[in-house]
Formats: sequence, C-alpha cells, structure tokens
Amino acid sequence: MSPNLDTAPDRAVGRMRNEMDVRMVQPMQERFDMATDEGAFHGGEATAPPPLAHFGTALTGCIMTQIRAFARRMGVTLTGLEVEARIEWDWARKDRVYETAPRSFAIDVAIQSDDPPEAVEALIRAAKKGCFFEQTL
Repeated sequence: MSPNLDTAPDRAVGRMRNEMDVRMVQPMQERFDMATDEGAFHGGEATAPPPLAHFGTALTGCIMTQIRAFARRMGVTLTGLEVEARIEWDWARKDRVYETAPRSFAIDVAIQSDDPPEAVEALIRAAKKGCFFEQTL
C-alpha cells in the first residue's frame, strides 16, 4: 500500500498567505489545515511559516519519526535523539524575478543509545530509506 496525500482546494488569501486543506488518504485518513505566508521580502505579513520552513521541518521531522518508529521495530533503545539540517540554495536575479537551485543538503543525526554502534548505524540507514523526504533528495 502506497501512502497518498491530497491537497485541495487550496486558497490564496491576504497578501501572500496560502491556506491548504491537506489530507492523508493512505495508509491512514487524517486531515490538517495548514498555512504558509512570506515575510516583508515578498510582501507578506509573516502570519504563518514560509514554504521553505515547512520544507526544512518536514525533512527533519520525517527522519526523526522514522528513527523512533524503526528503533522499536529493530530493538534499538534510544536515550536521546537530535537532528540538525542545513539546506542551501543558490539564488540569482534574472531581470525582475530570480532563479534558485539547490546547492547542498546536510543532515546531522546524533543518537544516544547503549546499544552497539553497528545497531545504531543500521537504524540510521533504515530510517533514511524509510523517509520520503530523504528519498526524494
């Protein structure tokens, strides 16, 4: 069974605010109201996180969730977990707009566990393969 996610109808409201109706339809059914906005740079009012903040949160949240879910399945005990992501883009002005391109993605995972390092490393490898965002990158 493949996970499916739908968004619709999504609406542009305010200056730069977007409101989305996000529905997870497989393997479970969940619904979330989410919003994005931009700060002054794009003429927004910063009433919600910008899309790039959601992207970074989704990336780190996904890998953290998979580590904790897979730790139970793989019998690895976690006493601590921290993840730090650094995401960099190139940005170039093109007339009145700009173009971007990804430069680098770095994800540092710090796990505290009394289990053997080999078990923790196997957990990280499995979690990376189970994280949709990690696999998309």
